[in-house]
Amino acid sequence: MRPIFDGHGDLALFAISYNRDQTATAEEINRREEGMTDTFGRGCAANSLPEMRRAGVGICQSSLAVRVAEKARPTLRSDLNFATHHMAYAHAHGQLAYYRVLEQQGEVRLIRSAEDMNSQWQVWETATEEERLELPVGIIVAMECADPIVEPVQAELWWEDGLRSVMLSHFGHSQYAAGTGVTGPLTAKGVELLGEFERLGMILDLSHTSEESFYESLDRFTGPVIASHNNCQALVPGDRQLSDDQIGRLIERGGVIGAVLDAWMLVPGWVHGTSRPEEVDMGAVADHIDHVCQLAGNSRHAAIGSDIGGTNHMPHDFRTTSDLQKLDALLSDRGYDDRDIDNIFHLNWLEFFRRELP
Repeated sequence: MRPIFDGHGDLALFAISYNRDQTATAEEINRREEGMTDTFGRGCAANSLPEMRRAGVGICQSSLAVRVAEKARPTLRSDLNFATHHMAYAHAHGQLAYYRVLEQQGEVRLIRSAEDMNSQWQVWETATEEERLELPVGIIVAMECADPIVEPVQAELWWEDGLRSVMLSHFGHSQYAAGTGVTGPLTAKGVELLGEFERLGMILDLSHTSEESFYESLDRFTGPVIASHNNCQALVPGDRQLSDDQIGRLIERGGVIGAVLDAWMLVPGWVHGTSRPEEVDMGAVADHIDHVCQLAGNSRHAAIGSDIGGTNHMPHDFRTTSDLQKLDALLSDRGYDDRDIDNIFHLNWLEFFRRELP
């Protein structure tokens, strides 16, 4: 089994907001959620730490997923929206605390430096599949929407807490930038925050960034950039995807682009609430990876950024994290050799983070 470095996951979100035990198997989680209808996707879990181990995922960039919304509902927590940045800050620290207690229990290893990552990968790569079932999964802490950073100067405190990668926005506007589904430039605070990131060495993740904010960020920020979980606009129109020009700009900067498995991002014409995962298969993921490689002229900028949520919005032939391994044969059938597939499965992320982590 080929080892995997996954560029994007939401383990703490599903633990804290959905009350899903991430040390349980997907089957166990779904059994506990049988008959539940309180929120979208109950009974459809596909990912957890045991599933990641079985799939060969040795390292994952996993998020603190919190944002602020003007009309956030005063409800039990099952979404990302909070009324104030102070509340977003507190909830994100709750997710960070979850990763920390998992580390104390030996379930994960938090990766703060290139040395940490190299050590984790060396153990993972040389272990047998059976041995991996008992090993901690490496976690690089990322932030999906910068709203929990209450003020730009606070970025340094988050850095000291182990945060290494940040998206400025998510869906809609953040206090720093425009995100998916809206348009607009960086705010004044966004410009200031990029200055803090550059000083600290923070990685800027341009996923969920509007076109105008995307290009302005690249013009203003000279530090490391990635798109942890994005697909290609040339194959599936929409502002959640990257245009060929955006992909080219990331390639020029030495960035890596992780292919995401959400069905609506894989095929054109998806209609929310009407289209079904049965209409999509894992071959579509390989198509997006191939498109990035064709634009680059090589396999050194494409990777996996799975964003695995539930089987209710994944390709029909994806049931658990182990099905990421299907990409091996799919890429081989498209003419990719072993080195190319290793690049996509783990080497591109490894080389990027070796270069950019402290």
